[in-house]
Amino acid sequence: MTALAEAPVATRRSFGDLARGYLALTKPRIIELLLVTTVPTMVVAARGLPSLWLVLATLVGGSFAAGSANTINCYVDRDIDVRMHRTERRPLPNAVVTPAEALRFGIVLGLVATVWLGFLVNWLSAGLAVAAIAFYVFVYTLGMKRSTPSNIVIGGAAGCMPVLIGWAAVTGRVEVPALVLFAVIFYWTPPHFWALAIRFSDDYAAADVPMLPVVAGLRETARQIVLYSWVMVALSLLFHPVARMGLIYLVSCVVLGALFLKEAHGLASRAKRGVAVKPMRLFHWSITYLTLLFAAMALDQLVR
Repeated sequence: MTALAEAPVATRRSFGDLARGYLALTKPRIIELLLVTTVPTMVVAARGLPSLWLVLATLVGGSFAAGSANTINCYVDRDIDVRMHRTERRPLPNAVVTPAEALRFGIVLGLVATVWLGFLVNWLSAGLAVAAIAFYVFVYTLGMKRSTPSNIVIGGAAGCMPVLIGWAAVTGRVEVPALVLFAVIFYWTPPHFWALAIRFSDDYAAADVPMLPVVAGLRETARQIVLYSWVMVALSLLFHPVARMGLIYLVSCVVLGALFLKEAHGLASRAKRGVAVKPMRLFHWSITYLTLLFAAMALDQLVR
């Protein structure tokens, strides 16, 4: 990590400022997206509505685990966050929370998540949550983010873990359908994040983070987005026979996949022609796509 002088923390911090700062460290928007995939996965695993208590316990534990990983990520990346416009208002660059406080908070969240999931759900789910935290912190944040343009490809595996946690919470096992869902999100993550990286490529360049748009350029990034998008859609179709899904899921999968591919190819076409690519269109659509795909998955099982 680049050694930088850390901004002094304000001597007077209200309880509200601290509470908002700690909450912001957990990156609530990312947690929301992760949980969107957890509940439908549990519905499919249960072939209907699982116990509401089990769902609540899994969501709370999963939120603690994701919050832990995100908080420690903010601690490690505090030197580059202060150099990027997208992240300069986070609690550590703004000196709302000290680095030591952030690190302690992240560790405590991780411990609470492990104990919570272990005793209230099952120890397989707890172990998967610990693996997700460790992978995100040590493999992605410390190992790959600043060293290779493949950082988000491999590091994104941590964001796929909620489907395994949700499946294991219901069945006590990790089965093939859960692994296919893991793969769907694994291949969804690069197009989703590379679209954001295109928009903020100047930020990443200024912070010396080798994101693909910085290293390989816009056209190659757009080409990779198209390739990963096709694999993602193919895997989402594979989930239909593997998990014995119904017509609601199949139709939704085809329509949503076609729209995603249209947006991905549109971005690549604009990049090739040298016109404005509007990457945030794909970024926002990717969130909608994942939300609707998993909602259709749950609806399919509840209707049947």
